[in-house]
Amino acid sequence: MGSSGRSSFGEGGRSGGSGSGARGAGGRSSSRRRGGDAAEEGGPPDDPVAVARGICLRALTGAPKTRQQLAELLARKEIPEDAAATVLDRLTEVGLIDDEAFAEAWVSSRQSGRGLARRALTSELRAKGVDGEVAAQAVAVVDDEDERASARELVRRRARSMQRLDQATATRRLMGMLARKGYSGGMAASVVREVLGEAADAELYPDAD
Repeated sequence: MGSSGRSSFGEGGRSGGSGSGARGAGGRSSSRRRGGDAAEEGGPPDDPVAVARGICLRALTGAPKTRQQLAELLARKEIPEDAAATVLDRLTEVGLIDDEAFAEAWVSSRQSGRGLARRALTSELRAKGVDGEVAAQAVAVVDDEDERASARELVRRRARSMQRLDQATATRRLMGMLARKGYSGGMAASVVREVLGEAADAELYPDAD
């Protein structure tokens, strides 16, 4: 963890506001708005590092975030890049930003809860700014058997609501559902055929092969 020589997030930001440069109603309004925003974010006016810290800590209270997610949030709040980098580096240093841990937790949650395949999991992680190598390492814990088991469970659950459909329509809809969750066409076809075959044995789809 970081230590000597760096005060946490650096309290030495710019101090005070300029007096004569803020003349006029528009200047005073803008100055008051920035000061109010800074106070709401937990930092003094004109201290972008403290403001950025407050923004990030509140965002992390709700749920873990990747570094990119927080960087995008700070950019939307118009935090200067150097102040944003200072805060993001410090939060990474103390472990409050950890893209590897985020990726591992995301894969565990989305694979077991939503039944997503590796391709969909990888796509989601990359969209959240997780490095490709980190994403691949996190997704590697899901193997072919895990994917097949998840796909079978998804199809079994969905097939119960399709008992009145003909086999061709049910097959098309079930394969579409698996495709949206990232499963390959080959695995989707195999799993749907297998589950509908079991359903046929249970007389849910008498015409299934």
